[in-house]
Amino acid sequence: MTEHAGRLAVVVKGWPRLSETFIAQELVALEDAGLGLEIWSLRHPTDTKTHPLHDRLTAPVRYLPEYLKDEPGRVLRSWQAARRLPGFAAAWRALRRDYARDRTPNRLRRFGQACVLACEMPVDAPGLYAHFLHTPSSVARYTAILRGLPWAFSAHAKDIWTSPAWELQEKLDPKSFGAAFGATCTGFGAAHLQALADTPSRINLVYHGLDLRRFPAPPDRPLRQPGDPVGLVSVGRLVEKKGFDRLIEAFALLPPDLDWHWTHIGGGALKDKLRRQAQTRGVAERITWRGACDQPEVIAAMRAADLFVLPSRVAANGDRDGLPNVLMEAASQKLAILSTPVSAIPEFIESGTHGLLSDDAPETLAQAITDLARDPARTAGMAEAAYQRLHTEFQMQPGIATLVTRLRTMMQDTQPRAMVQAAR
Repeated sequence: MTEHAGRLAVVVKGWPRLSETFIAQELVALEDAGLGLEIWSLRHPTDTKTHPLHDRLTAPVRYLPEYLKDEPGRVLRSWQAARRLPGFAAAWRALRRDYARDRTPNRLRRFGQACVLACEMPVDAPGLYAHFLHTPSSVARYTAILRGLPWAFSAHAKDIWTSPAWELQEKLDPKSFGAAFGATCTGFGAAHLQALADTPSRINLVYHGLDLRRFPAPPDRPLRQPGDPVGLVSVGRLVEKKGFDRLIEAFALLPPDLDWHWTHIGGGALKDKLRRQAQTRGVAERITWRGACDQPEVIAAMRAADLFVLPSRVAANGDRDGLPNVLMEAASQKLAILSTPVSAIPEFIESGTHGLLSDDAPETLAQAITDLARDPARTAGMAEAAYQRLHTEFQMQPGIATLVTRLRTMMQDTQPRAMVQAAR
């Protein structure tokens, strides 16, 4: 099939972001498959580091006004130009329906960003593709209506579980200028979205998987002895759904004769609170807080550790993990895994076979850490099983092939333009 001359507009929350390696991996793979991309970011970067993957992406990157008040001239010019677009009347009606149910400044900001995007993206852009089903997809949807273009999304975790059902349904309904298709990275999330869609086939299960060509072969791991020191490592933002507060409580319950040290990698809003908790519980001297790290640093920490721990849980607002890529990264280095059976984690880790899934009660976590530390042979066997499963079932390439096919089909679609014309 001849590739469309224009670049697909990719809408993301922020670019680049260390915590979203899976997006960078996917976009690089889409470029390698021949798709032309242009990145449109809702936010400027806040991380001081980048991953090597970010440097591989050749797509131009543009930044929309993060807050409309920051660039009033740009927003005003776009607003005036957008009102002359053929889809403005339909987009304005969509905004009014949405705002009646969500009277927030955020809703108006997304429409303003869409006006900027609709007026500044190239005239030959064949469509839009948004990562995350909440705010990036809102901007993509309004833009698509304004320009009469098809759009699609990739959904992950928080965007599925904290968005209201009415909004998800409209973003899945072609009669409401919904997406041509959606991809999501877990069977758990796919089943939820398929139940809301007019046609279940509109949603594709596309595991992120790993491009194992980017990862070194696992290190030679001599079998630990039961009494040897055990190095624990976790990678994840310091936010409620990652469960690190309960892990710190678990550390305080570990037996005195267990020689352990925990390394944490990642930033997050709870950094100061969790450090104070570690001091209070008397475990601070056994913890190293690395902060945000690039992927080579993450892999080096995994290669040096004995156990990867991710005690995910459902946050009070419903937010939860999907299938964290860091679990697969740990498996790529034959690092044993302790996690929880939240969301889609059991889709990769069958407890007792590929790792251990515990509930997140501190007492249970402490017992699981102790059991794994004192049974090195069992722990190594589960790490080997996860490594083999990663290679046979969770490589990146099959998912990318599905995405490329769906995106190419979408970019040839003329129906959205006809719908906009009919709605004028």
